[in-house]
Amino acid sequence: MSSSPTPAPTFSRLLDRAMRILSQRDHSREELKRKLQLSSQRAAWMQQQEKAEPIPDELLEQVADWCQQNGWLNDQRFTERFILSRSGRGYGPQRIRMELQQKGIARDEVDQALFDTEVNWIACAAGLAKRKFGDPLPQDWAGKSKVQRFLMTKGFLMEDIQAIFRNFDD
Repeated sequence: MSSSPTPAPTFSRLLDRAMRILSQRDHSREELKRKLQLSSQRAAWMQQQEKAEPIPDELLEQVADWCQQNGWLNDQRFTERFILSRSGRGYGPQRIRMELQQKGIARDEVDQALFDTEVNWIACAAGLAKRKFGDPLPQDWAGKSKVQRFLMTKGFLMEDIQAIFRNFDD
């Protein structure tokens, strides 16, 4: 069974897809462009084609520019919301920094957003540690090491982790 080739995506078709993507949640500019490219590949696969023609970068940029100019796409807003969301789920600044960079946000923008955020990283780490290990936190060396390793895997900085024990030692 042969199928007709997938028509090349037009600006309006890509814009329609972009609006559907952005209506679900905020995305970074790079993340939106990746999703648009993937949707084109998925459409070709659904029509049982060998390979989809990649969407030209200029067309992706035009769609992203339109979305940005009309307030649908904003990397700063995305970054702020992402930090609040991920910190609320128990992730620290290091993990959040890495995830934002994977989503195409520049390192200096991430650093500035983390600096400007109202999130109290020590309180987040302490709350997470108490939920996992109980209150009061372990005071022996082995127990403190477990807490420390756990919080480091969640992306918290060593000084924030140490501050938990300093604040509770008093």
